[in-house]
Amino acid sequence: MTQEFINKFKAEQRNRGRLLINCPDQPGIIAAVSKFLFDHGANIMESSQYTTNPEGGNFFIRIEFECPELEFKKDELKAHFEEIAETFRMEWKLAPVSEVKRTAIFVSKELHCLHELLWEWQSGDLMTDIAVVISNHEEARPIVEALDIPFHYIPASKENRAEAEAEQLRLMEEYRIDVIVLARYMQILTSDFVAAHPYKIINIHHSFLPAFIGARPYDRAYQRGVKLIGATSHYVTDDLDEGPIIEQDIMRVDHRDQVEDLKKIGRSIERSVLARALKWHLEDRVLVHGNKTIVF
Repeated sequence: MTQEFINKFKAEQRNRGRLLINCPDQPGIIAAVSKFLFDHGANIMESSQYTTNPEGGNFFIRIEFECPELEFKKDELKAHFEEIAETFRMEWKLAPVSEVKRTAIFVSKELHCLHELLWEWQSGDLMTDIAVVISNHEEARPIVEALDIPFHYIPASKENRAEAEAEQLRLMEEYRIDVIVLARYMQILTSDFVAAHPYKIINIHHSFLPAFIGARPYDRAYQRGVKLIGATSHYVTDDLDEGPIIEQDIMRVDHRDQVEDLKKIGRSIERSVLARALKWHLEDRVLVHGNKTIVF
């Protein structure tokens, strides 16, 4: 995806905005938000909502709207919305669609998920600015640099984890990163790194969680004789492979399939699951509620 393509998207979407809200459920929320948008000349194009319980539960809503001159009015809208947010005790986000998120991809030796993300990005189906790819191996360098994407090789292990993460965090600031994707990055991140990017690190785990948490899940699935294998994309937290799940998928296998067969089938699932999860995050379709997600 060239910068020219991104600039075209920004121009086309300059008046489109998104409003995400999470608050205690009570009457009047939709009426207040709709009136606010109407009073500021906005037209609602898409709206999705959900409540965990109409009596004492949490209410979630995602709205896409068109508003003339949004690029100049966004700060005014945010300031005026504060009164409504305080009234209903909202956690909220208002963002112009034209503000394309900047993505960093972390990868190790297995490149199938990286290939998928780059293909989706090149075809225009993944609207993001892939700002940098970081790896603890050199295998990905040729395909990344061929697309004029900066590539950084940072060896990482238990012995030098602090130094490696310090450099990675420095690069996240340098490249102004909005979301980090672990595309089969086979290193465990420290709590400090995770805390620096809460719910902005997306991982792909090669099993249908909560089954087979941790290493070598395909080997353990084969030993258990499973009939279904899957993959799970989730936000990274301090608890290994237990962060809020964004997307999952499965495929049927049988007794004829060996470990290598499971891995081959699994790679296909991993690619599509990670791409969908990232796309939904980029489109502000994911709201975190405890250790669950609401995906609109």
